[in-house]
Amino acid sequence: MSSLHRLDPGNVVSINELSTRGHDFCSDRKAAEKERKALRKEMFELQQRFYAAQDRKLLIVLQAMDAGGKDGTVRRVLEGIDPRGIRVSSFKLPTRQELAHDYLWRIHQEVPAAGMIGVFNRSHYEDVLAVRVRELVPEEVWQSRYQQINQFESLLTETGTTILKFFLHISKEEQKERFQARLDVPEKNWKFAVEDLATRERWDDYMVAYEDMLNRCTTEAAPWYAIPADQKWYRNLVITRAIVDALKQINPQYPPPAPGLDEVQIP
Repeated sequence: MSSLHRLDPGNVVSINELSTRGHDFCSDRKAAEKERKALRKEMFELQQRFYAAQDRKLLIVLQAMDAGGKDGTVRRVLEGIDPRGIRVSSFKLPTRQELAHDYLWRIHQEVPAAGMIGVFNRSHYEDVLAVRVRELVPEEVWQSRYQQINQFESLLTETGTTILKFFLHISKEEQKERFQARLDVPEKNWKFAVEDLATRERWDDYMVAYEDMLNRCTTEAAPWYAIPADQKWYRNLVITRAIVDALKQINPQYPPPAPGLDEVQIP
């Protein structure tokens, strides 16, 4: 199932033809949640070995429109993971120091170390999404960034980082419902920002930018997964499956015990 939504390099996709509905792929929510429960146990065991081995890195990239479910994915999919082995990074407006460097400078500082799972809640792709749509830099600047990003990710993969990139694809109707819930439920009011409505007005422009991102930055080393995300339970299942599959492929092993450990006596 994890490969079902993985895009293939060179296979041009139209974002309007990518489903946002988990129901199109799975109609049994109860069975899906049962499977995810089993996968979570498997993921925990694999992550323990991954953290102990300290010889590979795993980077999970989450991109979505506002209310697309990035926070919920982190909260639900990675629930129960050993916190020592995971780090979540969010990228807001760049600081003055960050602006004094190239746009990937702050990103590179957050990539995971050996044994770690790093999660980017938004990422370097904002520099070909929001920066493009809001016209923060000239077109010739953001046009060159697709190749630069591919080269950056190639560097990471060649030096031991497995990259999983998930585009959480929700419909405009689903976003409206989630925005309304943030207004209707007092405990969710803090999550609503009036500025998000301005982004929503540019929905079509963002879809064009996302389509270019998917087509131009899906590579053999770091393909995109276009996840139908209107149904959170399906989103959580397929992302969990993809992470488990990646960890299985890495096949981390516990390191051998230190010499003489069998002779140690605890006084």
